[in-house]
Amino acid sequence: MDAYRKAREWMDEAIALIKPGVATDKIARAFPKAQQIGFDSEMAAFGLNFCHGIGLGLHERPIISRLNSFTDPMEIEAGMLFAVETYCPATDGISAARIEEEVIVTPSGAQVITLFPADELPIANRY
Repeated sequence: MDAYRKAREWMDEAIALIKPGVATDKIARAFPKAQQIGFDSEMAAFGLNFCHGIGLGLHERPIISRLNSFTDPMEIEAGMLFAVETYCPATDGISAARIEEEVIVTPSGAQVITLFPADELPIANRY
């Protein structure tokens, strides 16, 4: 549950930053450094905490991550569609939380369009 809450926190911070005119490097700062989630490098952690455009292909530009956004930032534009993905390891050393939301960039910011938003972790059988 704690890992899910932390992954959701990172997700909400990133979504709040997605607005027209904002550069991708600013959004990438909302994600944890690779070492914070148990990886040696941003390359090793790539794809765990990031955003990617969705269009004709599943993973399209711009890609927003700590690996590439600081050196090659792009400006967000209204009409862009993104998947926002976060990952947080649990303290038990085995489990982890993984969340994904889809957002469309409107003139006033990001709007979540996921059919079943992941605001809370649904648990059918607590143990």
